[in-house]
Amino acid sequence: MFKFQHSEFLWVLAIVPAIILVFIGLLASRKKKLRQLGDYTLIKNMIPDASRSKPIVKFILYCFALTFLILAICNLQTGSKLQKVKREGADIMICLDVSNSMLAEDLKPNRLERAKQAIEQMINKLQGDRIGIIVFAGEAYTQLPITIDYASAKLFLNAISPNMIERQGTDISTAIEKAAESFGKDEGKNKAIIIITDGEDHEEDAIKAAEEAGKNGISINTIGIGSDAGVPIPIYNNGVPSGYKKDKEGNTVVTKLNQQLLQSIAGAANGVYVKANNADVGLDAVFNKINELEKKQFESNMYTDYDDQFQWFAGVALLFLIIEFVISERINSWWKKLNLFQK
Repeated sequence: MFKFQHSEFLWVLAIVPAIILVFIGLLASRKKKLRQLGDYTLIKNMIPDASRSKPIVKFILYCFALTFLILAICNLQTGSKLQKVKREGADIMICLDVSNSMLAEDLKPNRLERAKQAIEQMINKLQGDRIGIIVFAGEAYTQLPITIDYASAKLFLNAISPNMIERQGTDISTAIEKAAESFGKDEGKNKAIIIITDGEDHEEDAIKAAEEAGKNGISINTIGIGSDAGVPIPIYNNGVPSGYKKDKEGNTVVTKLNQQLLQSIAGAANGVYVKANNADVGLDAVFNKINELEKKQFESNMYTDYDDQFQWFAGVALLFLIIEFVISERINSWWKKLNLFQK
């Protein structure tokens, strides 16, 4: 088992491709300016000891060093001690809607990302509870089986995106059924399902599934994420907004929150309904409801100790920096002998 102690710094890796683009732009600008001075071949012959390849090699080494330095700061940790741990808590399955409508931006940055942020905050508060994740759209899949490993839960949560399920729609009933199956056949009122969705399910099967779960002692809590007025669904091409989703007639598709359905689902299984907003997604209110459930004692295997591995990444980064430092930008005899690069 491994994890990054400071995973919040992984986004800094995005500066590496940005630096590469800037470097390519500077090389092109330099070449253009040299051509403006006169014949490019003649100018190169006037400075025979100036290498075109060495600055590129030095830059590549610098980029590798920067990448490994960022990874060192994030501090990869590997599990070193696996133990059986007894805990007392509830079993929680989160059913997260990943349909395209969850890309709507009435909650910032969008419905799905705002929900993921709130779920991660909730995971940070868990103490002894087991958690699992179901993702659903037109169909439902188990993203994370129920577990006590909160670090793994965060990793699986961060990987969630609308691209995970091709079939569009909002099949809440299947999500409820899969979540109920995940609890196994253990008896007791210590099981809860949290459904986070805009509720655009036009079938009555979801209420029937909720009623069946309620009969088995499972509490279902729903969080409505979206606006009553409705907003368009953005379309992205390679991460860049390119318009809004349209129907076959060319009209812009508007996604609305279906509060009535979500209230009915929660009411059918002794749960609560909360409407999310930019300030509060509503997981705190749901979490307080879950804390009222009976607690069950269970035993599970988990890593209780981790070893830091940042020193390996720091060492590799230092090695690349040393190599970059000792390479001059001028051509020398040993570089010519290598004959690996053009002058």
